[in-house]
Amino acid sequence: MMNTNIVNCPHDGEVMEHGTKEIVVKYKGLSKAVQMPGWYCHKCGEGIHTGKDLKITDKALNELKIQYEGLLSPDEIRRIRKKLHLTQKDAGTIIGGGPRAFQKYESGELLPSRAIVSALTLLDSNPKSLGLLERPLESSNVAQSCA
Repeated sequence: MMNTNIVNCPHDGEVMEHGTKEIVVKYKGLSKAVQMPGWYCHKCGEGIHTGKDLKITDKALNELKIQYEGLLSPDEIRRIRKKLHLTQKDAGTIIGGGPRAFQKYESGELLPSRAIVSALTLLDSNPKSLGLLERPLESSNVAQSCA
């Protein structure tokens, strides 16, 4: 287990200091500067980042992908879901992705598929069509298909 008080540089053995450093995340010609937390060596510039630290760059990369690919932003997804009067869980079940998908889409943790973006775009322009997607499960049909 790594001692969080003293971290030595894997390159030169020097003691590293916890802080932030500006890095640039790039995706297909787009770029975004972010403040990246981590352990840094002042002598050689080496950096060590934990999973929590890497979420910063993951989120920035997702933002660039949204921009480049023309996907819906987390705020747009939330706005459409609320316009449809759906909980995150219900949206994931009805529109797709699963019960926690919309929580992840709206936090920027996960990018929606093109199919989800298309469905949300259509539902945004015609909310009444949500009824076409809502199909209650009949317990007798589920039980028969499992037999």
